[in-house]
Amino acid sequence: MVQDQRPTQMSVDFRKLKSFVKVVDAGSVSRAAGLLRTAQPALSQQIAALESHFKHKLLLRSNHGIVPTEAGLILYRHAQLLLKQIEQAQIDIDQSTKALAGRVSIGLATYSASSTLSLPILKEMSALHPQIVVHINDSFGHVLSELIMTGKMDMAMIYGSGPIKGVKLQPLFREELYLVSRAEPSAKKPTDEPLPLSALADVKLLLPSQGHFLRRLIDESLARARVTPNVASEIESVSALGAAVTEGLGSTILPASVAATASSFGGVEVRRLVRPAIEATVSLCVSDHLPLSEPALATRSVLLTVVEKLMRSHPQGIKAI
Repeated sequence: MVQDQRPTQMSVDFRKLKSFVKVVDAGSVSRAAGLLRTAQPALSQQIAALESHFKHKLLLRSNHGIVPTEAGLILYRHAQLLLKQIEQAQIDIDQSTKALAGRVSIGLATYSASSTLSLPILKEMSALHPQIVVHINDSFGHVLSELIMTGKMDMAMIYGSGPIKGVKLQPLFREELYLVSRAEPSAKKPTDEPLPLSALADVKLLLPSQGHFLRRLIDESLARARVTPNVASEIESVSALGAAVTEGLGSTILPASVAATASSFGGVEVRRLVRPAIEATVSLCVSDHLPLSEPALATRSVLLTVVEKLMRSHPQGIKAI
């Protein structure tokens, strides 16, 4: 007759190991039973079950109470490690199910592709972290890096990649600026033909004010092309700018993504500018001395994921760093 070599069913559980450790620590079965709030006979049965499973005497009675045998000391060390691991596992599981809550503020550079990411960011945050209140600011009149530096805002996507005191920048992508004009059905030239900056000498332009990063970049690029800009109006409102362009009051220079997604820019012509092309770097800006809160760290992770998805879609005029 072939003897069954299968191992006996495991009779050790964490409750028995916890009881065993408590008996060793207390030096008494009765004292351990009181600490565990269990009956002494039940505790003795658990110890007996462990001894039966391991086939070794684990505890001895002495003049000083209950002491572990050599086998008992080995089990005691292993049991402590196992109990610590299961305790940490419980902590990690509890933490994973706790929803992050709080308020996080994000600045988005005006007239940039980052402003088109506000809706995707809000959708992702609503799905992943519904208890985090997200405050998005893409209004004019604020220097976003200063708000980050002073702690009034958690993070921002801004133009620029050079060093700025009090903040650190993580370049995300480069965006090319295009000439955006009212579409003319009678136009003879194809809309996909690049336009040299020198051709803008007689074009009425609707641009941001001179304090805006894009305006400075546009002015510098036109100066290199030896063109004096014909600025008809300075507009710091995406909706007003779109309305003015579609009414034929002038053209503007913007990232193609802004003209493609802003409803006020319906029915416009977008043409690439060359010789030279105008490009701007968009960077994630955070404080270099104020740590991000847990909700802010979670939000930054979502923001970077949204940017990664944007890059995979290969939008017009957006380039990887």
